[in-house]
Order: sequence, then structure tokens, then C-alpha cells
Amino acid sequence: MKRPKGDDALSFQRQARRNRTEPENHLWQAIRNRQLSGAKFRHQVWLGPYLADFYCSEAKLVVEIDGDTHAFQQSYDAQRTAQLEQEGFRLIRFSNDEVMRNLDGVAETIREALMPSPSHASHGPLPLPFRERGL
Repeated sequence: MKRPKGDDALSFQRQARRNRTEPENHLWQAIRNRQLSGAKFRHQVWLGPYLADFYCSEAKLVVEIDGDTHAFQQSYDAQRTAQLEQEGFRLIRFSNDEVMRNLDGVAETIREALMPSPSHASHGPLPLPFRERGL
């Protein structure tokens, strides 16, 4: 998914990158330069019409940090999450407070989200249990 066309979208993205919030900067210092499980994260990335706070393309993982304004836009956030998940992205959210007070816990949650589940391994889904194979 690419950023929306036009100079306004590019300007908005550049401004968001330059003016990180304190929690965004705090988390960025912990995940940048492949520090977290060797995963490459990018900051303020367009995924279609949405600007993601952090994105790891290898895992199709979006990490969002929600400030106080998100309390007033829960339906928008739910719609945004649903649309991104429909496109195959996984999305996890943290509050500003979580990032500032428990960065280690946030990093561990992100690390766990980066690990593929056994049913999504590259060799295909897990085999059925013995009884369900019809044997």
C-alpha cells in the first residue's frame, strides 16, 4: 500500500517524522536499527490512507502508540484496524503511558508479535491430529 497522492500527504508524513511525541521517540530508540529481534522497523509509514506510527514489513506488523486523543476516536481506530487487518496487516496498540512506564514490557509484546505462529510457518499449516485425518 502506498501513500496517498499529492504534496499534502508527503508534507504530513515529513512533519510527523520530525515531530515525534515523547513516547514515539522512547519506543523508536528501543526498536530502531534492528535492535528488537533483528526486525527492521520504519517510522511514520503510509499504509494506504493511513499513516502508521511504526511498521515492520517483514512481519507485516503495525505498532501504534495512542495518545489522549484516541479516547475520542475509538470508532475510527476500530475501522482503521479492521481495514488494515483485512489487507493482511497485524496491528498492536499501546498507550503513551504504557510506553513511558513499561518500555521493556512493550518491547517484549512486540518481540512476541514478530514471531510467526506455528500455523503461519512457511511450510504450511500444522497437520491435523491423528483422529481427524480419517485414519
